[in-house]
This record gives sequence, C-alpha cells and structure tokens, in this order.
Amino acid sequence: MKVLVIGGGGREHAIIWKLSQSSAVKRIYCAPGNAGTAKLAENVNIPAEDVTALCKFAKQEKIGLAIVGPEDPLCSGAVDMFEAEGIRAFGPPKAAAALEGDKAFAKLVMRQRAVPTAESRTFTSYDDARSYIATRDAGLVVKAAGLAKGKGAIVCDEPSDALLAVERIMSKREFGAAGDTVVVEERLVGPEASILAFVDGRNIYIMESAQDHKPIGEGDTGPNTGGMGAYSPTPVVTDEVLSLVERQVFVPVVDAMQREGTPYRGVLYVGLMLTHNGPKVLEFNCRFGDPEAQPILFRLKSDLLEAIDAVIDGRLDKITLRWDPRPSVCVVMASGGYPGEYRKGIEIFGLDTAATSDDVIVFHAGTKLVGDKVVTAGGRVLGITARGETLAGACTLAYAAVDRIQFDGAYCRRDIAYRALGGTLA
Repeated sequence: MKVLVIGGGGREHAIIWKLSQSSAVKRIYCAPGNAGTAKLAENVNIPAEDVTALCKFAKQEKIGLAIVGPEDPLCSGAVDMFEAEGIRAFGPPKAAAALEGDKAFAKLVMRQRAVPTAESRTFTSYDDARSYIATRDAGLVVKAAGLAKGKGAIVCDEPSDALLAVERIMSKREFGAAGDTVVVEERLVGPEASILAFVDGRNIYIMESAQDHKPIGEGDTGPNTGGMGAYSPTPVVTDEVLSLVERQVFVPVVDAMQREGTPYRGVLYVGLMLTHNGPKVLEFNCRFGDPEAQPILFRLKSDLLEAIDAVIDGRLDKITLRWDPRPSVCVVMASGGYPGEYRKGIEIFGLDTAATSDDVIVFHAGTKLVGDKVVTAGGRVLGITARGETLAGACTLAYAAVDRIQFDGAYCRRDIAYRALGGTLA
C-alpha cells in the first residue's frame, strides 16, 4: 500500500516511523515533511493546507491511504475531500473536527451531555466579554475559540489579567479570525493529563496516557507553546481515572456526534485537569497531540496501520493493541525566542551521534535539508524521545541525547516529567 502522511512536524515523523515498520506499507509520502521524514518517506512539496493539490497528487500516485496529521486541514474538511475522491482517509470529517476547531461548539456539546468541564461563557462581543470579566473575582482562562496553534489559551491569575487577554485576542487580533469568538472560563487547579483514543464512530479504544508540558519555562511558567515535551504513561492517570474519563467524557461525546449524524472517526484527544472534584475537560483535539504522539507511538508495539484500518472500517472492537510497558519521554528542542520571533536556517550539529541505542530516537519537527545540511525551519525543532526501565532512566537517556545536539540558540526545558519524578528536575 502507498500511504500519504500530511504534515511536517514531529507528530508526522513519529507516525511515519511507526508506519515504516508495517509489512503492508510499501511506500510512504509526506507533504510537506521535514529533514527527518525524508529518511523514511518521499517528501512532497505541497503545503498541508492545500488539500486540492494533495487530492490530485493522491489520485495520480494511486495512494491507498491518506493520514491527515495537523488540525488545520482536518478542520477545513480534508478528510471529506479525500473521501469524495474515493481515497481512504484517516481523521474526523469537518463537522466532527469542530470539537477542536470551535471551542464554543465543544463547550455546547459538553454542556448538553453533562460532560465535566470548567464553567464558562462564550462571547462574540469584545465589550460583553469585558463586562462579564469585570464581575469576576478569581482567576480565569481566556481562549480564542478557533485554531491558534496551541497558543490561544491565556491563563490569568486575576480578572485584570483576563481583561488584557481578551483585548489581545479580540481587539489586537493576535490570533486573527480565531479570536472572533472567545470562551471565558473558570481557572481550574490540578495536574493536567492527555488521554487519546482511537474512535471509529461507535467504538472507543483508549491509548496509553501521557502528560504534556505546554509552558515555555521550567516549572510550567511563561507563555504557552505547542508543547515543550511529554511523557507516557503518567502516574496521575490511574485505572479509576481512566474509567471515569471513558464513562463521563468519551462515551457521551462520541454518542452525541453519532446522534447528530456527524460520527467521529480518527483520534480523539482529551486534555484534562484532574481537580479535587474529579477530571474535567480542558480541550479536545481532533488528532494525535504533538508532542504526545512521540512517546505514545514509541511505546506502541502493534502495527499502527492495523489500528488505522480498524478505525476507517468501523471494527475497533475486533483488535487488541500491545504496548511496551517501559515509560517514554520526549524533550523538545526549540529555536531561541520561541514562542515569539525566532531565526530560521541555523545549521544543526550532532544528529548522527545523538541516538546511541534503539531506545533513543530523534524525531524532527521544524527542520529542512539545505544541500547536505540539516537546518532549523520552525519554532519547535526536534523531539528527542527515549524509553527506559524507569521514567528517570528514560529522562537520563533523552537528556544525554539532547546534550549531543547543538544549534545556535537551542533551548529546551530541563524538567520534563518533573512532577512524576517527585517534583525534582529530571
């Protein structure tokens, strides 16, 4: 089978790495890809958002399966377009992807199905949002309702901070059209966790848990990013928590989409806050998280293609996935200045010597080839991923690999998984 993977980040590199192990996959293309995917697939110079060109390419090359990685093409209807052309595609259709693409819609679904989440109000008027915030006396979270590359949620300690946040989103338009609508919600307290599941419209297959580190700074400080690292599994997600989340979140949401005639198929990602009153939903993503995909897929022992086919064919209840019991950690190396302005085109050294065993892999994200050199091409550049007999051992391997890689301005958090390690730096 020929497979086309759409996207160019660390998530897509991890998906391709796992697919390349399948005996049923004969050739992989990646659009647009990066310097890492180029070693396992043929990169295609088509942007992930140009679905019309991607469909044309897929028909010309007789692609058997298209896997849509990023949220933008999913939320704009990429899967619908591939299926209309008779091409098997993995991911939710546009109407179901609205769970991520429209936070106001997601809140409505949760409210209708009594899914535990933060109390919130939705606004399309800047003045109305400001008036509401002025009545609050505790911390809030202000979110651009549309897609904002994981950076559209602003955590505010005080209502005065929330007033500045809504000004940034709705008046200054820092996130463009994504800020036409804002969701203002209570600030929840507790550890966060990510639970991902394969969903075939009816059946739900929950994967191994993970925990992401979104803020740029150590100790989870500073502005949010697309993710500075992740590890799997996370001890805060117990069997009891998993059972609650399946019963209170996944089942009612998947049932709601089915009943509305927009069945959810693909990966459904639930971002949670584990509060004193139980798990509450922070957000939905309509695809593998990045960087959560890296440690999760590094632990998957089964054939990823088997799971994808089961989702598309509606037979998730017929498969069993096997997982490596060893924990895995991903440390993101970012460009200096990220998530703000940063330079591109900086040569990266040490890639060939970073992975010293089969338990360490360097997933590329914001990289590209210039001649025979690998250079930076994005904010999040690499995802150094390792697994070990213990989480501390996995962290040691990952950071040893990080220290073998150099590029000007390189930055990473040195505390990935610190909470699971007793609050000490990894």
